Amino acid sequence: MSDIQQQVQQAIDRMVESGAERGVQVAVYLHGEQLVDAVAGVADPATGRQVTPGTVFNNYSIGKAATATVAHVLAERGAFSYDTRVAELWPEFAAHGKGAVTVRHVLTHAAGVPGLPADTTAADLCDWDKMCAALADAEPWWEPGTAVGYHGYTFGYLVGEIVRRATGKPISQVLREEVTGPLGVADELYFGVPAAEHGRLAVLEDQEGAADLMAGMPADSPMFRAGPPATFASAALGNRADILAADIPAGGKTSARAIARVYAALMGDVPGVRLISPERLREVTAVTAEGVDQVFGNPSSWGLGFSIGLPGVEEPVMSAFGMGGAGGSFAYGDTAGGLAFAVTKNRLTADFSAATQLIQIVSGH
Repeated sequence: MSDIQQQVQQAIDRMVESGAERGVQVAVYLHGEQLVDAVAGVADPATGRQVTPGTVFNNYSIGKAATATVAHVLAERGAFSYDTRVAELWPEFAAHGKGAVTVRHVLTHAAGVPGLPADTTAADLCDWDKMCAALADAEPWWEPGTAVGYHGYTFGYLVGEIVRRATGKPISQVLREEVTGPLGVADELYFGVPAAEHGRLAVLEDQEGAADLMAGMPADSPMFRAGPPATFASAALGNRADILAADIPAGGKTSARAIARVYAALMGDVPGVRLISPERLREVTAVTAEGVDQVFGNPSSWGLGFSIGLPGVEEPVMSAFGMGGAGGSFAYGDTAGGLAFAVTKNRLTADFSAATQLIQIVSGH
């Protein structure tokens, strides 16, 4: 298996040397044993600070896996069920015909509220109460449960407020107490990173031409209904001190080894830590909702909080459950082989080509 470590190291070294990537981490666990712990490049080009296995990257949506995991741990404990109506916990959310929305709808991006108000600013994203009030007052785009559409930001506030109403604690506290603390990764996986820790973070940069890609989007794209350009994933947004410090559970700040360890633990492969039962794992990783995404227009298949399948693979890998992040990071678990994988990086690219190449090395897909 050291051969896989060597192949991964060579691959990410080439990515950095070619200029395609700036700084990269890759972690792989097999049945809870870490097989790959590879890093390359720099975390901060301004200082030359190198990436280490413990460097924390703001990786946008791969953090949704941690958000979903908190929900599953609480469901395992009986705090709520997947068929609990959100309004039972959060009565204000019932406004405008959303009373029938369930936790299951939220986890499968079927709740019908993928959009942020058109005037939402980056600072607003850091204001928990303001964002939750906007969601409670939102009018659904479709009848909840009848379609799917990626809830880019709203997924995090929805799950986070469900958790807060059920426990009386912010989701970041529950994450630490129930997931990252027991797994020994509380200082490498966060929603909001304490300001004193910001010097450890990798600095994000945009791939050349990223702004041109956005400029080419049609003005009537549902993407712009889902969120104004000020909220789109970019290096400038992801490096802001207020964004880094805020609980925004639509994303996360993590090392590759920390988020991969969460996937290993969900599959029951981390000794001494049982997050969910094997029966719940089967329910979580089964396709629960699918269809053409109402925001992005792509075919999508969702388990409970995880996309099903892998990027860049012709034949669907139905045993894989994971989340990609804007900028090309990706993490997943594969229940068929007990493999947990993550790649984190600080150059925000427009595709998952790096992840696809690395997944092929470690899994053969």
